[in-house]
Amino acid sequence: MKQIAFALALTLAAPAAWAADKLPLSEISNYLNKMKTVQTSFTQVNDDGSLSTGKLWIQRPGKMRFEYDPPDSAVVLARTGSVLIFDPKSNQPPEQYPLKRTPLSLVLARNVNLGQANMVVGHDFDGTATVVTAQDPKNPESGRIELMFTDNPVELRKWVIHDNAGTQTTVLLGELTEGGRLDQSLFSNSKRFGSSDR
Repeated sequence: MKQIAFALALTLAAPAAWAADKLPLSEISNYLNKMKTVQTSFTQVNDDGSLSTGKLWIQRPGKMRFEYDPPDSAVVLARTGSVLIFDPKSNQPPEQYPLKRTPLSLVLARNVNLGQANMVVGHDFDGTATVVTAQDPKNPESGRIELMFTDNPVELRKWVIHDNAGTQTTVLLGELTEGGRLDQSLFSNSKRFGSSDR
């Protein structure tokens, strides 16, 4: 699996309270900073229009696991400053990238400050949700991420990653389960594949 993009667009499958107006950046930053653990399902829309589904775990700061359903069956781990892509169909070692070179580093940062200079390059309201387009001001060449938030309560519903090659990946989030402890083996190399291993 060659993509590091994790995105969600489409029509939202889970019921959500729609925002009535654009959320301030400070409120979104506070929401992300209070987010510690998340479990959810996701649907990924790839640049070629194909769809993938799977499960997602986030532990802020710095950790994320995408576990793709068959036939993909790949696992993408973010931890200790790196992103690793494990492909069960390959006999090769995992592909590895610095987390700071991907737009997801903005979501997984210890302290999210969307008011930082040159980080937010778009802050819009589409009639139902607030869409924030952000980039790492220190590494703008690493691409950008669009984050979509609904209101009452504030909740992350989708993101779209635009990488430096010009491809776009959308990730649609299912119902979020926030809080609680996550099994730390989810973020370990030894737990590489599949639901049968859980």
